[in-house]
Order: sequence, then C-alpha cells, then structure tokens
Amino acid sequence: MSEIIFNWDDLRHFLELSRRGRLISAAQHLQVDHTTVSRRIAALEESLNARLFDRTPHGYQLTKAGQSLLIHAEAMEAQSIGLYQDVSGEDATLSGTVRMAATEGLAIEFLSRHMNRFREQHPGIVLELVASTPPLNLSRREADLAITLSRPQTGRLIAWKLADYALGLYGAQSYLERSPQIKNIGDLKKHDFIWYIDDLVTLPQLRFIDELIREPKFVFKSTSVIAHFNAALSGLGLALLHRFAADPEPSLVQLLPNKIDVRREFWLVVHEDLRHVARIEAVCDFLTDLMIEYQPALLGN
Repeated sequence: MSEIIFNWDDLRHFLELSRRGRLISAAQHLQVDHTTVSRRIAALEESLNARLFDRTPHGYQLTKAGQSLLIHAEAMEAQSIGLYQDVSGEDATLSGTVRMAATEGLAIEFLSRHMNRFREQHPGIVLELVASTPPLNLSRREADLAITLSRPQTGRLIAWKLADYALGLYGAQSYLERSPQIKNIGDLKKHDFIWYIDDLVTLPQLRFIDELIREPKFVFKSTSVIAHFNAALSGLGLALLHRFAADPEPSLVQLLPNKIDVRREFWLVVHEDLRHVARIEAVCDFLTDLMIEYQPALLGN
C-alpha cells in the first residue's frame, strides 16, 4: 500500500468548502478563483480515491468519506495553529466562520442581542447562529458548537454548564381582563393554554406543562417558542415563557410566581477536535463570560 502524503493547501481548500458549502463562498474567503477550489478538491479526491462531497442544489455536502477526513483535517489545522502561536507568540488566527447552534428562544431573544459586542471583540470572526430545536449534530459537523439543554451522553464532545434559566407562566393584560381570576394553580383549569405540538417535542426538557396542570385546555400549539410568545402577547391565552424574554414586556403579567418557577440549564458543547482552534475558543470564552454576567437576568432576577 503506497503512502499518502497530504498537501496542506488541498486540505485548506477542503476545510473551507466543508464549512461554507459553496465554491464561490469558499473561494472568496480564500481569495482565489472558484475554479482553483474545484481543482484542489478534485486533486484531493483523486489522491484519496474517494468522493468527499456530494454536489446538491443546496451546495456541497460532505460524504461519509468527507466527514471522516474532516475530523483529521481539523485536528491538523488545530495543531498547525498551536504550533504557529507557540513559535510566533502571536494569535493571528482569530478569523473565519464559526457556526453556532442554540435553542430558538435563547438564539433570538438573547444571543442575537449581544452579537455587536462579540463583533467589537473579534471583528475577524463571522458568527453563524442557527436557531434549532433539537440542536444540530456536532459529530456530523452540522455546527462547530452548540448550546443545549443538557450534557450530551455520547460522542467525542466536551461540554460545560453555562447557566441556569427560569420560565414562568404569563398572560397578556388583555387576556386576564376578560378571564376568570387566577389565585392558585387549581384556577388554571378554567384557562386557555398555548403550548408545543406534542408529537413534535423532541427534547424531554420541554415537556414540563404536565408538571403544572392536569389536562390543560390548549387553544394554540406551535413548535416555535417565539410563536408562543407572540400568541400570548396577542391575548390568546397563557404560556410558559423564558423570563429573560417575558419580564421586559410590560403588557405581559407573570402569574403565580411563587408557585410556578420552572428551572432548566444551558450547556455549551463543542467537538473535542475543535476545542483549541482559536476562533472556536474565542466564541466559547465569549459565551461563557456572557452567561456568567447575565445569570441573574436569565433567572428573572
């Protein structure tokens, strides 16, 4: 069996195309012509005798062989970055794209509001924020890192707890003015609820309505927590909402705060091969510091 010697330039083009999914986007970032990227990928596939990408209408998607190569290519990239930093004493690698997945409520109502702050600290890094429940699969490189509701139990993943957060029961003032009074949990049987679509709830952490009331009366269901928020805001019914999103809204009233206080956790998860890549580390550090700073707000304090 002949020995395979990797051309780092070919791997660099492979990494960029795997992250961006399109020849033109990869070429623009590498500052080369798109035909150069295509030629490099073809040379790499020929040397490995394997197809690394499937060409689809939505762009270039990694094959199983491509996913296997990605693990090794990213490890080589991390080692080369570490070597450069050790020798030069400089960090010239805080650039590129980082794809981050997070639950919808956190992504839209919290993280996106702090992106300018991240940009000021790291102007060379482009963040791609995917609002996804359940989160994207890091082992298949659908994202570089993810904020999840629990620690993953499988895979070559590193995880640490970012923060606790709280949810409360809310209703719009317009809804409460036309509905029976709520003095205790038993009164909730007389009210309309907004909730998730049962057979589409994939995360057990979201199944907490059963902890509060038996056989609630649902009038609207959606997979989107933002839809819950807007429906409650319109006066449709009661909804369990993130306190960090609902508390600042003056027309929403929190109900039975001493009796209904749901607590959950946010975890930061990254593939172990990417943990010490400089741009990934910068995002991880930013998110960790941000969550520590805003822990009281996430709990509604």
